[in-house]
Amino acid sequence: MASGRATGLETGMSCPPRHPARRDFLRAGAGALLAAGLPPARAAAPARNARVAIVTCRGYGPEVKAALDRSFDQLGGLGPLVGGKTVTIKLNLTGSNFTPLFGRPVGESYITHPATVMALTASLFTAGARRVRLVESTSLRQPLEQTLVDAGFDWRALSALGRVEAEDTRNLGLSRTYASLKVGFGGHLFEQFELNRSYVDTDVFVSLCKLKTHITTGITLTMKNLFGITPNALYGDDAPSEDGVRGRGRLHNLKGWDGQNQAVFDPPGSKRDFFEPKDAGYRIPRIVTDVCAARPIHLGIIDGITTLNWSEGPWVKGREQKMARPGVIIAGLDPVATDTVGTAVMGFENVRAERGTIPFKPGDNHLVMAERAGLGTADLARIDVAGEPIAKVRSREFPA
Repeated sequence: MASGRATGLETGMSCPPRHPARRDFLRAGAGALLAAGLPPARAAAPARNARVAIVTCRGYGPEVKAALDRSFDQLGGLGPLVGGKTVTIKLNLTGSNFTPLFGRPVGESYITHPATVMALTASLFTAGARRVRLVESTSLRQPLEQTLVDAGFDWRALSALGRVEAEDTRNLGLSRTYASLKVGFGGHLFEQFELNRSYVDTDVFVSLCKLKTHITTGITLTMKNLFGITPNALYGDDAPSEDGVRGRGRLHNLKGWDGQNQAVFDPPGSKRDFFEPKDAGYRIPRIVTDVCAARPIHLGIIDGITTLNWSEGPWVKGREQKMARPGVIIAGLDPVATDTVGTAVMGFENVRAERGTIPFKPGDNHLVMAERAGLGTADLARIDVAGEPIAKVRSREFPA
């Protein structure tokens, strides 16, 4: 399997069926402590695929599809990318709790909005996509179709658009084996991942997310969205268990969300360095970079129509949360460039800031880390911003 990022409008994602060898879950000893700094930067090269479109959009009505279509036109059109292909869309149903927030549907604040999925799916079929598959790893033991309905999606209307499928990728799902995806640059904490086959039995992979900050990684955009493709069954706090639904606290700190899970945890594909240090601000940015290298994003889309003014969800305490209304949709073929533009649109001037500097105060800068791994560019000077200029749409609603 090619581990590099697709260039131009290429896809070329294929992976023959494999049954990865199971590893001994009682690996002796702990990994050596990685150096505190980032790996040396690669030699500069002209940015490829680094056009990012910014389009204004103020609501979740018909204007969503119009805005998405404008952004795709600015990227060269969807047809060459998706014509005749299977397209898989990674959603973000963070927390799987769909209680309205601020008296509004939860899709307006911190999870993927049904309107963006409906509009994107329609655009994909218009551009010639053969099949569209919606995926997410949830904490619920029910089909993803039902979860989407619970979240306010109109499954019947989605299905009427064309051949639409849904798969909860928290475990094997409908497949008999996991797919083994290698981290092309060797990886920081993982050398490979075992994932639900929906992530490889596809031609085009799309990450659809909200414009949000994050308590650990500073920002959570198209790349951070892929942290959730790791199946709960293998990487969650119940792992290893095909019936597991708990989240991935042990990826954060090895102890689990409750701090009590002291069982030996040796997730598939982890390196010896996985075990130290236990600091989430060190671990999560590196895991995000690793997983994005293993499962490249062909198209990243950021919903910045409305969102939270800070953090990834209402469970994060410490500041007053409010609705933010940046009024934009951001799209790009280079996920590093797309997230870099998204970070700038949120009002953070230093997108290459080191840890300790806003917005990366709590954790290492995974934008620069991904750039140094060869996944794209985090240099605004090398990104071709189409549509609205960043200065015109830069938000002041995200606190410093």
